[in-house]
Amino acid sequence: MAPRYNSPPNWPPPPAGWTPPPGWLPDPSWGPAPQGWQLWVEDPVGVSTDIPEPSSGIPESNLSSAGPVAGEPKAKSWFARHKILTGVGALVVLVAFIAALNGGGDEDPASSVAGPAATQNAQDAEEAAAAVASEEEAEAERLAEDEAEAAAAAEEDRLAEAQRLADEAIAAEATAAEAARIGTVAQQNAWQSAVSYLDYAAFSRSGLAGQLEFEGYSPADAEFAIARLETEGGVDWNAQAVASAASYLDYTSFSRAGLIDQLVYEGFTVEQAEHGASTAGL
Repeated sequence: MAPRYNSPPNWPPPPAGWTPPPGWLPDPSWGPAPQGWQLWVEDPVGVSTDIPEPSSGIPESNLSSAGPVAGEPKAKSWFARHKILTGVGALVVLVAFIAALNGGGDEDPASSVAGPAATQNAQDAEEAAAAVASEEEAEAERLAEDEAEAAAAAEEDRLAEAQRLADEAIAAEATAAEAARIGTVAQQNAWQSAVSYLDYAAFSRSGLAGQLEFEGYSPADAEFAIARLETEGGVDWNAQAVASAASYLDYTSFSRAGLIDQLVYEGFTVEQAEHGASTAGL
């Protein structure tokens, strides 16, 4: 007698001559064998144990995935090891996929720490750059203020210098004008002599110039002294004509025409002589 595998009617028929290998387990999807079903039966010696070809077309791989048969040793067959290795490989692939989704779980611990450290370093660098930029901006503002103050001070100095130069120019102009007014020493002396002559006698313009030249002053100095008298209001030629006419009438008699001619002779203009004669009562 020899044991023969007896497949339940609700399981796929095995291939002809197939015997479950050690450790074989039926596919759970086949369902349980009927109650009391004998998976192993005894065949008489010499009786063929060939099993007809399966009519279902279930691949042998399904049979290899089934569980162990009752009463058989639980040693793992090639089919069982293949299935286990396949499951382990799928598990490894799944773990690797999940690690990839989580951002690289296969990285070493140093790389997992480097991420936060790099972020902190980047933040520190940004803060340092911001601090430097703030300091540079403050320094630029300080320099701008210093430049503005320096420019204002320079402008103030320029205006002060311009005012000083203007004042000096005005002073120089006034000095020059005063020098031109009083003239040289000789011209000042001629002017002083002219004032003295007019204090005790009446003179026409030309008569006073002749008197100064007689005293030794140059015609230019005599002209300067008379012009200064005229500019400063030191002489009135009509008044001089009146005084000269009165002087002539004090020691002699004149007709109007004779007095006018005498005054013209003295250097007065006709208008001045007529004014003198009229004022004297002629």
